This record gives sequence, structure tokens and C-alpha cells, in this order.
Amino acid sequence: MNEESLEEWARRREERRAAAKGRLRVLPLTEGRRRAAHVEPDAPRVIQEWNGTEWETIGVVENLDAVKALLYPPQPVKEKPAEWDRPALGPGKRKGRHRRTAPTEEGR
Repeated sequence: MNEESLEEWARRREERRAAAKGRLRVLPLTEGRRRAAHVEPDAPRVIQEWNGTEWETIGVVENLDAVKALLYPPQPVKEKPAEWDRPALGPGKRKGRHRRTAPTEEGR
């Protein structure tokens, strides 16, 4: 059997733990067992962060919409170039899948 050394195992374990640090989770503050986030959207939520050994509470928000706004802020919108900014098609370069070729002097 090929067994890895204890040093290699410890190195991989520390890499996994370091990668998980700072991970966030959101839990609803409701009675009973945990359920899906969409079940009670108006219930308050607690935000927790993994510090490498345990979950630490870092804040409380009033509902699901506030959690989404906090954890997933809107991304900046990329502006599309205006129609005239695109390069023009040259002669004989027509759009479309079924385009005819331009007549040439030799083919006439």
C-alpha cells in the first residue's frame, strides 16, 4: 500500500482549513429545525463566519432580502458598444447564413 507521510497529510489538511476560513453561512432565527432559506423570507437571519475551528456570529439582518443585498451586491453593468462602434463589414461580406457570393469579373 502507498501511504502518505504524516507531514504531507498535515500540509493538505492545513491548506483545506485555510481555504475554508472566511466562509459565510446564513441561518434563520426561527423555531424548529433549519429549513430552506425561501421558506420564511420575513424571518430574521444570523450571518456566521468560519474562523477555522468554529462558526462565529458576525451580524443579524431583518429578512432574506437584506441578506441577499449584503452577500450578493449588484455587479457593475458593462456598457455595450454603440452600433457604430463595431467594425463595418467590407465589400462582399454580407450577413446571414445563406449569403450569395458577390459576382466577379471572371464569372460574368
